[in-house]
Amino acid sequence: MRLLQVTTFVSTLDRFAMPPMLVAIAHDLGVPLADIVHAAGAYFLVYGLSQPVWGMVSDRVGRVRTMRWTLLLAGIFALASGLVWSPLALAVTRGLAGGMFGAAYPSSLIYIGDTVAASGRQRDIARLMVGVALGTAIASVGAGVLAELSTWRATFVITGVSTLLLAWLLRRLPEPVLAPRTGSLLAPIRGIGRSRMALLVLLFAFTEGAVLLGVLTLMPPAVESAGSTAAVAGAATGVFGISVFLCSQLVGRLSQDWHPSKLIALGGTAAVLAPTALAISQRPAMAVLGAALMGLAWTAMHSSLQTWATEVLPSERATVVSFFAGSLFVGSAIAAVLVAGLAEAGRYSLIFLIMAVLAGPLALSAGAARHLWVRPADEETP
Repeated sequence: MRLLQVTTFVSTLDRFAMPPMLVAIAHDLGVPLADIVHAAGAYFLVYGLSQPVWGMVSDRVGRVRTMRWTLLLAGIFALASGLVWSPLALAVTRGLAGGMFGAAYPSSLIYIGDTVAASGRQRDIARLMVGVALGTAIASVGAGVLAELSTWRATFVITGVSTLLLAWLLRRLPEPVLAPRTGSLLAPIRGIGRSRMALLVLLFAFTEGAVLLGVLTLMPPAVESAGSTAAVAGAATGVFGISVFLCSQLVGRLSQDWHPSKLIALGGTAAVLAPTALAISQRPAMAVLGAALMGLAWTAMHSSLQTWATEVLPSERATVVSFFAGSLFVGSAIAAVLVAGLAEAGRYSLIFLIMAVLAGPLALSAGAARHLWVRPADEETP
């Protein structure tokens, strides 16, 4: 679990490093903010699209081996991101880094699905979020401070070196024993296509990505637009990491007694309130409130949906989980592209209002569907 937590920490550190630096990068490269938002969107898009590929690859070559090789390449591309001098080059290097980092977090989830019984899986997935919490907090605060006091390029050097070190450390993680896979690589995808519930879970992930990751990506530049510095904006956003750490302990305990649909309802309520607060004001105090609520939404609703993804189609767990993660970040990338023009115009209140409106139906429909769904009898043990 510690190695998996470090894996989620490092991948999250790279993923959340860019939002606090969007304004600084645009200023340094002398380009409109929308161009850098598109570069961030490229990361999320390739990150999301690559994950189904890595899920199928890990079925053939192993979970740990897949993580180690992709993290090695991810570290190289992260270092390259700190050397670019144009928005296009930044989009390319960040996109390539995202494509390689795409194997880290879903592979960690699949690993838990392979090795932990269903009854304890949500607890361990909540524990996995400790790495997410620390990575988010350090990236949000540290990247903003580095961008203001030194250079945004230093952040990518740090994430690159950390990733290369992690690829070496993961040699200590035992490879789970998997049943030999035969047949076409496309067979698992056909299996998902025949499962209406699996498709519904993927739709929930896509919408969740647009809402939760959309809010987190745009929160730092929104706070800066209200007159704060990059360091203050990053610190306010970093409260999300603290909230995830605290709420993961709470959700881990509640998951032993609460039905997952209740956790989805709790997290969904927070997912509505967070962008609503930010739609009212983008001042630091309101951003802190929004970030804290987003932490509750992430640990309660997102972890419940993630756990569901490991259970909904046990025979194709790796593919479903990787498609789930892919849907999440594709949703985020598409949202970033659609609202880039509004962000350039400083219309953050409208952006957050739209996300709050999307969060309501997501929470209601996901909670109701999970309440009606019954876990397969053969999924009680890994």
